[in-house]
Amino acid sequence: MSQKVALVTGSSRGIGRATALRLAEQGYDIVINYARSKKAALDTAAEIEALGRKALVVKANVGDVEKIKIMFEEINEHFGRLDIFVSNAASGVLRPIMELEESHWDWTMNINSKALLFCAQEAAKLMEKNGGGKIVSISSLGAIRYLENYTTVGVSKAAIEALTRYLAVELAPKNIVVNAVSGGAVDTEALKHFPNREELLAEARTKTPAGKMVEIEDMVNTVMFLLSEDASMIRGQTIIVDGGISLLV
Repeated sequence: MSQKVALVTGSSRGIGRATALRLAEQGYDIVINYARSKKAALDTAAEIEALGRKALVVKANVGDVEKIKIMFEEINEHFGRLDIFVSNAASGVLRPIMELEESHWDWTMNINSKALLFCAQEAAKLMEKNGGGKIVSISSLGAIRYLENYTTVGVSKAAIEALTRYLAVELAPKNIVVNAVSGGAVDTEALKHFPNREELLAEARTKTPAGKMVEIEDMVNTVMFLLSEDASMIRGQTIIVDGGISLLV
């Protein structure tokens, strides 16, 4: 496994960073993608290199197809292969429906769902050279239930889950396994942008049947399972990691 390579988009912080570090611990060289947080990306790279693995840091807005292509060209030139792609980068405009503008919709859909399609296309080309690979994308409960101010993100995450199913079928002949992980409220930096953050956290802490809210490591554990050979016959599925809160009416 020492020569295998994993790309995690949005891996300078949060779930992406934790996933990148766990993959490095398992022997993967890592491509760290970021859009704004250069220092955080470099810090993550330093941690990966301290584990004895190689780290390639690539700045790219994954909502831009040309930037995606350039990123994958860099990966090909630097490593010559790709074995794992974790589509984690996310953004979104959090406003009520009647306050949404076209630019808000386009920005969110591009980074959250268009990115998965066009990154998966490029990833598949590299994976196919080495006999296959695995793709996991990150979704959220807003894809299947109402969350306040979450319209653009929720719809984009629903698109991710649908796209996961289509990718799973069409990439299966290339020996590429595709799945998604959907999380409940996780107290990451991204959640700080929610105007109703405290309300979401309070609900997660008090109403989750498991008795506690979801942690970053809970998400990473599930991602790592789906990336393992143990999950090779799970295809096109979205695994919900929420401590059971979505089961409540």
